[in-house]
Amino acid sequence: MFEKQIGIDLGTVNVLVYVAGKGVVLQEPSVVAVSTRDSKIVAVGADAADMIGRVPESIKVFRPVRDGVIADYFVTTSMLRHFIRKVVGRNPLFRPQVMMSSPKGITSVERRAVYDAAINAGAKEAYLISEPLAAAYGAGLPIHTPTGNMVVDMGGGTTESAVISMNDIVVWSSVRVGGNRIDRAIINYIRKKYNLIIGDQTAEELKIQIGSATPLEDELTLEVRGRDQVKGLPRTITVTSEEVTEAMAEPMRAIINTVKQTLEKTPPELASDIIDRGIVLTGGAAQLRNIDALLTKETGVPCYVAENPIACVVIGAGLAMENLEVMRRFLPEI
Repeated sequence: MFEKQIGIDLGTVNVLVYVAGKGVVLQEPSVVAVSTRDSKIVAVGADAADMIGRVPESIKVFRPVRDGVIADYFVTTSMLRHFIRKVVGRNPLFRPQVMMSSPKGITSVERRAVYDAAINAGAKEAYLISEPLAAAYGAGLPIHTPTGNMVVDMGGGTTESAVISMNDIVVWSSVRVGGNRIDRAIINYIRKKYNLIIGDQTAEELKIQIGSATPLEDELTLEVRGRDQVKGLPRTITVTSEEVTEAMAEPMRAIINTVKQTLEKTPPELASDIIDRGIVLTGGAAQLRNIDALLTKETGVPCYVAENPIACVVIGAGLAMENLEVMRRFLPEI
């Protein structure tokens, strides 16, 4: 086989690409800048992300993938083509084989859209793998054994929890709450409490710098700048980590409920394995401080964050592509 085998995690926030034999070779924001005059793409990835909130009306900057689902097919295909070319070159002699990750909870129509986007972006063959299965595979769990392995994949748009045994998903639950919903909760909290309007990037900075799923012993603070809702003028305030924890309470409850729903549906034999092994947390939102401690407290099952949580899904997709003969019968039909 001369064609490259690649795994792609088409996320709401980031696109990651894995090449067989090389590992993760690309991680860029899934953001595209489009000219509103002629619908031509101006920038993709990191270049487009730098433009968020800083462009004139003639340019629209947005995420073509929302809640793990393709919202704009044409722009998503163009974005995928850009990233695939970055990895395999502009005119490769052999088109690559691609394994795409997709949320377990999407419809067959949405799944077909992901497949078509991959083919139209330059793939010779395209396969889809459910994100929880890919995450467990990429996190190094023994998914090929008849034991219960539980993973919670917390992405930008969705949180999916699943119990996996014998290379397939036994039970699962999904909720369209992830890192983006947490950011919006912080924006709404700051607006209501301080009459201050802040942007998505500022909210994300608050979450990363001082955010915690549970109250911290040593409180952290961060100065943020925004626009006063009443006067319309710029203003600076100091936000505490306790306030960010309070702001995130509602999306955290939704994530906890999803994990509990999966545990309630789990067969007893597999449940005993999960109590012994614990629950693995993957995805970008799993990097939030103390989220493992919060889930451990709420479920009574030990939880821990995977070694490289943001890359688990793409690593799993890449490994599934490398072991296609074994994994083929466990992949969803398109």
